[in-house]
Amino acid sequence: MAVGVRVVQKVSSTRGFARVAPYVIPALDRAVHRLTRGKVLLSAQMLPGIVLTSTGARSGLLRRAPLACMPEDGGRSWILVGSNFGRPGHPAWTHNLLARPDAEISWKGADLPVTARLLEGEERAAAWREVLRFWPPYATYQARVEREIRLFRLVRR
Repeated sequence: MAVGVRVVQKVSSTRGFARVAPYVIPALDRAVHRLTRGKVLLSAQMLPGIVLTSTGARSGLLRRAPLACMPEDGGRSWILVGSNFGRPGHPAWTHNLLARPDAEISWKGADLPVTARLLEGEERAAAWREVLRFWPPYATYQARVEREIRLFRLVRR
């Protein structure tokens, strides 16, 4: 594993990162994504990323969220981790997907319609093991919160 990746994993596991990152990283990602017409996400330089466009659970308005993801099956499906950087509450985008699972993602500059499904039971356990191999700091996030971190599988519609 590259030294840079280990450093980022170590930093992203800290409480300070959890306090600052939810405000800084999405704002930077949105700006760069917009400026590059969907071709670049800064956070995706370390982890693969998408921009999720979901429909607000209560508002019905479209909501955009840049998120790290774990691609599966050669980019035919993706795992999203509702870690919220190890903060107590579930991130808003998870509530949106539970209420309205049909969404769209921007993946490598392409807009793709997807359907999200919350993973539960053994399917979730198997995906969680893969997620931890993919990005070990998620274990630190889970240890900090009492809630079970939600995992979603997105598949193309």
